[in-house]
Amino acid sequence: MSCPPGCRHSKFFLSNRHNTTMDTTRTFLAVILSMLILVGWQYVFPPPQPVAPVKGQQQVAASAAKPETAAQSAASPSATPPVAVNAAAREISVDTPLYKAIFFEQGGGLKSFSLKKYRTERNKNSPPMELVTASNPAELPMTFSVDGGAAKELPLYKAEKTTVNLTQGDSGLLLRAELANGIRIERTLTFHADNYLIGSVVKVTNGGATPAQLSPALSMTAGPFKAGGATGSIFHGPAVYVNRQLHEIPAKDLGKGPLAFQGAVSWAAHMDSYFMLALLPEKSSGSGAVSVMPVDEKHVRIVLTESKSELAPGASAVFAHEGYFGPKKLAYLKQVGYDLSETINLGWFDVVAKPMLWLLNFFHGIFGNYGIAIILLTCAVKGAFWPITHKGMKSMRNMQKIQPKVAKLREKYKDDPAKMNQEMMAMYKTYKVNPMGGCLPMLIQIPFFFALYRVLMAAIELRHAPFMFWINDLSAPDRLMIGIDIPVLHGIPVLTLLMGGTMFLQQKMSPTTADPQQAKMMQFMPVIFTVMFINFASGLVLYWFVSNLLTIMQQKLINRETATAVTPN
Repeated sequence: MSCPPGCRHSKFFLSNRHNTTMDTTRTFLAVILSMLILVGWQYVFPPPQPVAPVKGQQQVAASAAKPETAAQSAASPSATPPVAVNAAAREISVDTPLYKAIFFEQGGGLKSFSLKKYRTERNKNSPPMELVTASNPAELPMTFSVDGGAAKELPLYKAEKTTVNLTQGDSGLLLRAELANGIRIERTLTFHADNYLIGSVVKVTNGGATPAQLSPALSMTAGPFKAGGATGSIFHGPAVYVNRQLHEIPAKDLGKGPLAFQGAVSWAAHMDSYFMLALLPEKSSGSGAVSVMPVDEKHVRIVLTESKSELAPGASAVFAHEGYFGPKKLAYLKQVGYDLSETINLGWFDVVAKPMLWLLNFFHGIFGNYGIAIILLTCAVKGAFWPITHKGMKSMRNMQKIQPKVAKLREKYKDDPAKMNQEMMAMYKTYKVNPMGGCLPMLIQIPFFFALYRVLMAAIELRHAPFMFWINDLSAPDRLMIGIDIPVLHGIPVLTLLMGGTMFLQQKMSPTTADPQQAKMMQFMPVIFTVMFINFASGLVLYWFVSNLLTIMQQKLINRETATAVTPN
């Protein structure tokens, strides 16, 4: 998708002065540079990972959050200190068609969670994707406590069994523990064969002689996953969804200390482009609180809490939560609910991007190849804009043909800019041409291009998805390995070079401008875009390559239609 040639002629509307050419050049460069910045920014300035706060730094509210949902919280849980591993604690293995999990009896958290359908790298011998990065028993995901997440006393559960296998008819796990103050905890974990949800229902009974203060909390410590693939503008790190508002917490806010969010909590998660760990409150709770705090340079602790309550002797209370640990695949997330689909944040163009993602998966469902799906999606988008692009190209081709007449008018009225523009407007009307006809189609298509760009960068469907020949991962740069290590590139970016070639051909076929300075700059655009795309995901390069081919085909049709001279009415 390169800038249509019509942009080069918008100068006739921009100025009544003699420096019209310079104004046009600046306008055209502004459009091109805007595209370069929007597409390339994520690779030049990728968002930093969460960092630890400066020691002794005062805690402050998140600047991006609203006052009613985020505030300084001196009472928020702090990062838990390491605890000694209890030698009596056992590991409980949970095996489902989608994942293998290991729970630890000390604290009852997840010691491991590996995905069977996703691997760390594309190599088939690569280990399964592991989502748990914490090792301290007090920081393991899905740890439940009654002290607001402080985890000063980790319960030592006793599990009814040490293995759970859903293929053998199992579906749940019962854990029991008793604290020093007489509090008895009975926790039931529920697993599913067809999704990544883990249910947690906890019954807390006060077996002591005095009332007990309860502050139920579900917590986890998480860090970057070894997922590979797209980074850049796709957010990585902690995020919460409170009061139907998404709060992605950047490193600069984490560096200020613990952040607290209050209200109707839908979820709290740590995520990257493709995967996430999410804690989910009881759906009917309607209120709650989330604390997010840095642990070290890479890890963040998230604590989901409920209101404090007092439990009388002999009384019981039940607390329900769920956890989602798995891929950020839109179909899965919509099925789960909890507004988890909001974790796939495609920016300003979300309303356009998600239908495109659906269409991408629709084509894949028919042909079973995401490369073919990208080609068909590109054709669908290009087809939707075919009429307006066709009209714009035709207008610019006709515009090129009257350039000699335009040059004569400019020479004739060079000392009278107002009269010059008046005569030009009359000429455009006579010959039915629009100097802005090439720019407008491009401006209309920009939101759809960036929506598709975001889809191809964020879609887990493309991770490790092969296309054909040397393109074996549509989420990674294309490289044809030739047995010789090429410095920096390590292979030949064949598809990227083809894309640059089609862009050059498209430029040669487009109407030319009478402005030599601008024409000279245009010659470098295919080179600039080719260099910029070298490390882009091959799926995105494939889209651009196919889009160029379709534009070339359309341009050939336009050239045939406008082969005859333009005549006035």
